[in-house]
Amino acid sequence: MAEQKLIFKQKPQINISYPSTGRMWLVSLCALLCVLQSALADNGQSLIVAATTVFSAVIIELLLTARQFGVSKIRDGSAVATALILSLLMPNQIHPVYSAFGAVFAIVIVKYSFGGLGSNWLNPALGGWLFIRFSWPSVFANAIENNALEMTVSGFSSIDNSATSFFNDTVFSLAGVQLPSGYVNLLFFNNPGMIVDRGLFTFLLGTVIITALGINRGWIPLVFLSVYGFLIRFAGDVPGIFWNGDLLYGIFSGGTAVAAFILSAEPASGAKLWQGVFFTVVLGAVLSWFFRYRCMEYTGCIIALALVNCLTPLIRLLEDKIFFSHKNNGVIPENLL
Repeated sequence: MAEQKLIFKQKPQINISYPSTGRMWLVSLCALLCVLQSALADNGQSLIVAATTVFSAVIIELLLTARQFGVSKIRDGSAVATALILSLLMPNQIHPVYSAFGAVFAIVIVKYSFGGLGSNWLNPALGGWLFIRFSWPSVFANAIENNALEMTVSGFSSIDNSATSFFNDTVFSLAGVQLPSGYVNLLFFNNPGMIVDRGLFTFLLGTVIITALGINRGWIPLVFLSVYGFLIRFAGDVPGIFWNGDLLYGIFSGGTAVAAFILSAEPASGAKLWQGVFFTVVLGAVLSWFFRYRCMEYTGCIIALALVNCLTPLIRLLEDKIFFSHKNNGVIPENLL
């Protein structure tokens, strides 16, 4: 019988410099900073939501793996990272019990029903968020009903006015443009809303760190935000009005930051080759714009990336068909060596 050998047409590298454990704990640190900023302005409610989510995720993972791994499985940081990313997607005013249910669903159903870390086709945090979002839609909607749009009603803070004036007099004056008031407020947003939107300033600082350290592939957020931002600017906020979309508001709200820097850049639940990753990132950005600006779903970016995750098995199958091949007799063509 002829011997078969799998031939790689290109190296299946995902170019992540840190091992999984280090990456998980650094992402967790980035998420924790965001939670702490949000908690400073809501009497610790955000921290309670995050702590409950982390506790639930760790306990359920211990129950599932203690017999085989003891506590060593917790040390890889995946349960904590999943819980904290899920927390960022939660409204700060939601009851912690709901976030606990989401954490249990993420670990038991999404993560371990598919074989554990690396085997799941759906990001566990996304799965937990979908479970909460569609199991208790009214609870979720009520918790973020006073979202960033309220900024236009409540007025602009003195910090916003001072910072805007500073940037207009220095950076933006060189380009001959002016930044309207209100956008600095989005970095320190204090109204009820998603935790990541309320802690956006520290979250963006954290993403600088994890990108500089090679925790994620830096080109992925750039591609996502470029495509998403272009569609916002070109198609506008209102159908039929072009080149008038509010680019900064679209990027600074609705969980867009965590979608770009964490969810779309997660290698475990995405394509493996750069061609597949590029396709999924562009598709995720297009669907994010469509769900948010045409379907009027404030959390459209998160729903879009969950849908793209659902396509991951098909994308990986196409990767296998296009970029890998079986050759008989173990003969490797010289051009592939």
